Amino acid sequence: MAEQPLIQASEVRCIALPEETRFEPNGIVSRTLLRTPGARAVLFGFAEGQELTEHSAPYHALVQALEGQCEFTVNGQVHVLKPGDWLSMPPQAPHALKAITRFSMLLILIPPAVAVLGRA
Repeated sequence: MAEQPLIQASEVRCIALPEETRFEPNGIVSRTLLRTPGARAVLFGFAEGQELTEHSAPYHALVQALEGQCEFTVNGQVHVLKPGDWLSMPPQAPHALKAITRFSMLLILIPPAVAVLGRA
């Protein structure tokens, strides 16, 4: 069964990301905050040392670091993200993540067709 988003697309709702972030010892927790045909917002909590192995996705990806630090590798280049940092990735960019400390981030995924339609 698919996870139900925390926020329904038809509602107005204000949430506090630090309060909604979940962490598990020696694990990674993801929570879908919002899902629409044009975007998906996912909140992640990583225990120190946890990793996502290199992969790619068919979406434009925007990462907002919220807590802690991580090494975020995109196209072989390592970026050390800390709270307040924002990272943008094009579709199909190979990327991986390793949490240096307990780390949380907000991930926004946008299908390429939506991003193209939005161009002025």
